[in-house]
Amino acid sequence: MNLMERNHNTDEDYEEELREEEKERGAKREDWLHKPFMTSVLLGIIAVLLLVIIVLLLMRPDRSRPTQADVETDSQQSITDYAKEQQKNDYVPETGGAVVIAPPDITAAQSEDEEEDSDEEPIDPVAEDSDKTAVVVDVEDENDISYTKEYILNEALPYFADNNQAAIWDLAHLRRYVKLSAGLKGTGSYYYTGDVNGSGKPDGKGLAIYEDNSYYYGDWTDGTRSGEGRWFRFYISEKSKRNAMGKYMSHSYAGAWANDLPNGQGAEHYDVDTSKMKADERLIQNVVGGFVDGLYDGELYGYTINGRSTVEEWDAVANRGTFELWRDISAIGECSVWRNKEEPTLCLDIDKSENKNQGIWELWKKE
Repeated sequence: MNLMERNHNTDEDYEEELREEEKERGAKREDWLHKPFMTSVLLGIIAVLLLVIIVLLLMRPDRSRPTQADVETDSQQSITDYAKEQQKNDYVPETGGAVVIAPPDITAAQSEDEEEDSDEEPIDPVAEDSDKTAVVVDVEDENDISYTKEYILNEALPYFADNNQAAIWDLAHLRRYVKLSAGLKGTGSYYYTGDVNGSGKPDGKGLAIYEDNSYYYGDWTDGTRSGEGRWFRFYISEKSKRNAMGKYMSHSYAGAWANDLPNGQGAEHYDVDTSKMKADERLIQNVVGGFVDGLYDGELYGYTINGRSTVEEWDAVANRGTFELWRDISAIGECSVWRNKEEPTLCLDIDKSENKNQGIWELWKKE
């Protein structure tokens, strides 16, 4: 055999050896894959993947969330059950007098308004509802047995207690609330739920609903608002002399009370619809400071808003509803009562004849 033949045979032997080694490695891999240990590992991995998939399916938001139909059904069922239970214990008071519901804990009461201007001499304000009394609530409303007066007051109570003003706004504009308040027009009564004393008068904390879409929540003492409280009035589809264009949407006061009227430190606020205002027209939106029987008293801070929603800050000083003047321009029948905090030479003027009984006019009446 020559050299070339020997080399050829050597190459063939080498290739044969490689094939044999590859077969041995393949056999080893196959043996390794068939070992019990690897089988257990693969099964474990598959089990974990299946568990993850199941957990993800269970956590889908739409799986645990009740449908709208379920919510409405449950709500209607609870309301109906409540109404049936209340029907057994409802009490219808005699005509006249105010109305009280006395559930667990909470109290309230509130006074109403006076909508006419007067150029007469200053008088001592008297609470609009100071002569009203309290009784137990009667049943009816909106042709739905669930909307008793008691139901409505207890529905509203937690929102007033939490001072959730967005919810209070929404509730006050519901038909059943507007209708309940309208039914009190001219009756000299109000509906109340909350704490009462041994004589059945509001005493502690509670909520009252009055005519003209007015509400009070806060402290009471022997049937009168006394302590800390919040009063609201909503101008729902109302156009009056003071609000002919519907610029004011609501009026409120929060702070100290005594003898059924704001007495002490507090804050008055108007919700204003700027879309119904002229661009440069200013309206007082907030007044913070002292009050005596519902009248401005002492140093006051206020701010105005205009039709562009621009806010400006102002100072004033009053003595039982009469402003001290920053500038007397009585020659043209006006006087300056508010002074701009950034530009002291800029003042807000009112008619001089109106510089008396300035305050929360809706909370007291003239006698």
